[in-house]
Amino acid sequence: MPQETAVYTHGHHESVLRSHTWRTAANSAAHLLDSGLLRPDTALLDIGCGPGTITADLAALVPEGRVVGADRSEDVLRQARDTAAGRGLTNTEFTTADVHALPWDDDTFDVVHAHQVLQHVGDPVQALREMRRVTKPGGVVAARESDYAVFSWSPQLPGMDDWLDLYRRVARANGGEPDAGRYLKSWALRAGFAQADLTCSAGAWCYATPDEIAWWSGLWADRTVAPAYADRATEGGHASPEQLAAVSAAWREWGTHPDAWFAVPHGEILARK
Repeated sequence: MPQETAVYTHGHHESVLRSHTWRTAANSAAHLLDSGLLRPDTALLDIGCGPGTITADLAALVPEGRVVGADRSEDVLRQARDTAAGRGLTNTEFTTADVHALPWDDDTFDVVHAHQVLQHVGDPVQALREMRRVTKPGGVVAARESDYAVFSWSPQLPGMDDWLDLYRRVARANGGEPDAGRYLKSWALRAGFAQADLTCSAGAWCYATPDEIAWWSGLWADRTVAPAYADRATEGGHASPEQLAAVSAAWREWGTHPDAWFAVPHGEILARK
């Protein structure tokens, strides 16, 4: 049975999708692109595909293959279908699925990909077991997860520390693991992958130009007070509306500094079956 023990912390507010639609295979799945594992006829499953920008990029790289995007939200899948259609892709399909109990047979896909998914699920080891199950022998599971505990920024404003502390508490109360990047290797081993079949790496997003800083600070300022996150923070007793407003204001203040800089480190893994 699906283990629906985690709540998606971010929700699908416009400020969240603003971030997700920025993601591309180049900036979010380079460890897979550089692996040489994608062939023109690759069958690929993209777990937690969201609005489909990464999915569409991957589909364009495997024009003779089959690419399935899966997400638990039918609403966001409609946007993913529009993304693929807008690019003229004919080798994609999108469906709802729970990563804890995937609806595909064993040994179905050459590549199973997930980007910033395992940090939000109730049982990441079971999720990886399922991803491994539907991967063909000789295929690969490719995952990438951010690690909130090592996010770095300048200048150091007190309200920003409050934001990080609050986010990590809310995410864990929702059943997730915000520092997932550092645990990918451990989770993969527990899911049945052999040590010799794991390739681990790390990557990062860096925001430093004025446009990048304005975009990043603005979406987090909005996201902090958006209903999905704000309701979970207040109803869970983690913060008051006034505290959330103060954190949002801290993001906006940080974004006005000409020397602002932000790095988002990720753990990455390629796990061969």
